[in-house]
Amino acid sequence: MNKPDPANPRTLHWSGLSALGRRLENEDAFLGLRFNHQDIQLLGKTGAESTANADFVFAVSDGMGGHHAGEFASRVAVDRITKLMPQSFKQSALGMQTGFGDIFEELFDQIHRSLSFLASDPDCAGMGATLSLCWFTPGWMYFAHIGDSRIYYLPREGGLKQLTEDDTHVGWLFRKGEINEREARDHPRRKILQKALGAGHQFVDPQVGSVAYEKGDLFLLCTDGVIEGLFDDQLLNLLRSPDPAQSAKNHAQRIVDEAVQNSGRDNTTALVVEIV
Repeated sequence: MNKPDPANPRTLHWSGLSALGRRLENEDAFLGLRFNHQDIQLLGKTGAESTANADFVFAVSDGMGGHHAGEFASRVAVDRITKLMPQSFKQSALGMQTGFGDIFEELFDQIHRSLSFLASDPDCAGMGATLSLCWFTPGWMYFAHIGDSRIYYLPREGGLKQLTEDDTHVGWLFRKGEINEREARDHPRRKILQKALGAGHQFVDPQVGSVAYEKGDLFLLCTDGVIEGLFDDQLLNLLRSPDPAQSAKNHAQRIVDEAVQNSGRDNTTALVVEIV
């Protein structure tokens, strides 16, 4: 892969969609955000913009907790991003190859503190959320993650790669090769999180990383409702070679519709960013 050239900006095409599934409430939330040193703009569910004069953040979050607390938790997580991430644009413009980890740790810690404080209300006991976030600067995508939502990377040439690790014991068993993808998806303990924001967890230690992107690459952010309905090879087909009946839909709609049709037991959210 060629080294990214910040002087050669790319255009991001994105699409996002969230479905209720067979749940009574939607505890998922997703976010698209454009920001620079002058302003902040919340993005619509679909769109296209250049990285020439702004950075972009895309995120998904899956909330948990009773009495509407799960829905509230995921919304708190994405709302805090809109307040905290734009403060980092100056560091991005200066070219940050190492400092992004500190930025993400501070962001996740502040969200964790907010959720933990709100959980002191009895109606919000157990409030918590997953968070998977991608930050696009010219040539580079920086990511941070906690929980069992996921970020996938589909390079222009090559197969689908899961960038994030599920913060569950089942995810650990899968990574060790002790269970396969089907066994992981059907495991009775698959939804028990070892890490999350809030939810009674004492410490926050997000996974962070970066990817140098180029034209033709795709990134998928999704909640576990997608994973319950689709295996990785199905995701790959929907992103790269959908059948004619699906090709009229955007990436996110194809994924969410197919996942809900196959499962639909949980809220189902997908957010896809394509580099063009």
